[in-house]
Amino acid sequence: MSSTKRTSLEVGQKIRVTIEKVAHGGHFIARYEGAVIFVRHGIPGEECDIEITSTGSSFNRADVIEVITPSPDRVSAPCRFAHRNGCGGCDFQHISLPRQRNLKSDVITEQFARIAKLDIEVDVEEVSGPLGWRTRCAAVTTKAGAFGFYQARSHKIIPVDDCRILVPEMKFSELAQHGAKGDQRIEITISNTGERTIATALSGDESPLRISDGPDTAHYTVGENSFEVSQKSFWQSHKDAPRVLTEAVLQYAQLREGDHVLDLYGGVGLFAASFLSHIGESGSVDIVEGSKSATADAARNFAGRENVHIYTGDVARLITRFSAADVIVLDPPREGAGKDVIGHCTQLKPRAIIYVACDPAALARDTGYLRDAGYRLESMRAFDLFPMTHHIESVAKFVPDKVS
Repeated sequence: MSSTKRTSLEVGQKIRVTIEKVAHGGHFIARYEGAVIFVRHGIPGEECDIEITSTGSSFNRADVIEVITPSPDRVSAPCRFAHRNGCGGCDFQHISLPRQRNLKSDVITEQFARIAKLDIEVDVEEVSGPLGWRTRCAAVTTKAGAFGFYQARSHKIIPVDDCRILVPEMKFSELAQHGAKGDQRIEITISNTGERTIATALSGDESPLRISDGPDTAHYTVGENSFEVSQKSFWQSHKDAPRVLTEAVLQYAQLREGDHVLDLYGGVGLFAASFLSHIGESGSVDIVEGSKSATADAARNFAGRENVHIYTGDVARLITRFSAADVIVLDPPREGAGKDVIGHCTQLKPRAIIYVACDPAALARDTGYLRDAGYRLESMRAFDLFPMTHHIESVAKFVPDKVS
């Protein structure tokens, strides 16, 4: 029996490597004498000097400290806080925008090949410019009250007086200039009707956020539909995401008059609102959502709509109440829907299942569950709704396998 000897690396050790490929989570893979290293701030093909930041039995972590042979896709980061000792919010500011999207496509391909055992290629579509797109942020303050964000994989706060990916209307720089109380968690949101809300809480405990400025409930418009969204309720962070994702879901759903649509993890009703003109009065939508805040918002958003029904609670438990559905749309949290929910979805025998995902690994796993239950991936789109970061938003359509 032979064994492969791996070198033992130490935190703080500096070595020279060649960056191989992108990995899920904003890292890049390199190897050194048999050791696997997840490296931040690299680009595939580059020769770099790196510093080990953590070690483990199966892989190690490191940061690029000097680029020896730069990639032609390496650019100067537009934000002065985007470096190895700076803010941990953006992973890809050192990479050209087309290459960022190509790398995200590579991640989707790798995750589906490894987890779902499917060979797919999906172009990640550009949605907007790389800066000024984010409408929601979670900041923290230092003991002295300076605004900041956490360093990558750390509880260290990096004071930041300007965040380039936030929409200018949020006026983050103005807020940072004034400062706030020390040791605070601060969530800032701004709606597309211009309503800014600031909520704060102590950073050292689990106390709930309290509104310190602005309305508790903001108003959003998407196409012809209007929404009330409370500070505690989920809403997409990219300014164009609600429109882009709604259009993609409708494209795949191909709704018909009289359809019964099951909207799982339906939130405040973003997708449900777009269904109504397609299914008509004879159709119906059931929204299932775990957040009490979101379903309270949905109840106001659909007041007087007798063909929209709203259920609050665990999706895996509530889905057992339904016996059939023509189309199912699900937009689960990052961990995905999971085997039980997927199993119940397929038992309802919809003609299409539309899955909105913010994590390609979870989507790949659930694609495997769907395949095992008789549903195949018919089509998929991916959107760059988180430019400068490694995150990707995908919309996938599943249909029943044809039985010969």
